[in-house]
Amino acid sequence: MMRLLATAVIEFRIALRNRWVAISIAIMVTFSVVLAAAGSAPTGALGADRLSVTVASLTSLAVYLVPLVALLMAFDAVAGETERGTLPLLLTYPLSRFELILGKLVAHLGIIALAVTLGYGSAAVVTAAADPSSVQGLPALWRLIWTSVLLGATFLAAGYTLSALSRRPASAAGLAIALWLTAVVLYDLGLLAVIVADDGGTLTTRVFPWLLTANPADAFRLYNLSVSEATAAASGLSGAAQTIPAWQPLLSLVLWPFAALALALVAIKRVVP
Repeated sequence: MMRLLATAVIEFRIALRNRWVAISIAIMVTFSVVLAAAGSAPTGALGADRLSVTVASLTSLAVYLVPLVALLMAFDAVAGETERGTLPLLLTYPLSRFELILGKLVAHLGIIALAVTLGYGSAAVVTAAADPSSVQGLPALWRLIWTSVLLGATFLAAGYTLSALSRRPASAAGLAIALWLTAVVLYDLGLLAVIVADDGGTLTTRVFPWLLTANPADAFRLYNLSVSEATAAASGLSGAAQTIPAWQPLLSLVLWPFAALALALVAIKRVVP
């Protein structure tokens, strides 16, 4: 445990020195505040408090930003160490590869948790200043924070896997961007094409819900929208969110970080320093 915590502290200091802490916080705070100030007007028609509407909008924002920030922090976690020649030095210490990866995950996940808490918290402050009764939406805000951390953990571990497999930071960066585009953008476009081609058939009614929950990004949106009082303000997934049981995307969100971490551990074991 002490070795793991020591690794996490070192990684956090490196991220602090490289401005990743400041960059992550600045990104989340800026976008969250702008969205809170400009995107929570239609509360009367929705019958929900203003903060719940803001949280529904933040859900659509977080599904793009959180995976991107996580992958940008993780893509050189192993490849960078290998290229700089520091990985063999680290492994000469009484430190296993599992402890190394887990220490990096703890540090980077702490940064993401800090960034989303400050970002969403700033949005809550802006919303509460405009409408004090919006504090009724604080449970929804808390739900968004911890699900964002789970989403970040999934893409951090996925980034470590790509970093270990590529071994060069440039290649790892390309793979990380490709993963982000595939999971967050292209996957949904592919599902839309399947729905259009299927025209209400078996794929749409039976397979489509499982394909949605299998993607961590979509599972994140589905869960937050399925338990939200303001789904109409969020995205086109609001209809699906009302038909898919909430436990399915939640289970996907909980299982994905462990599955991605297991893949990262398998990948780093194949790295020969």
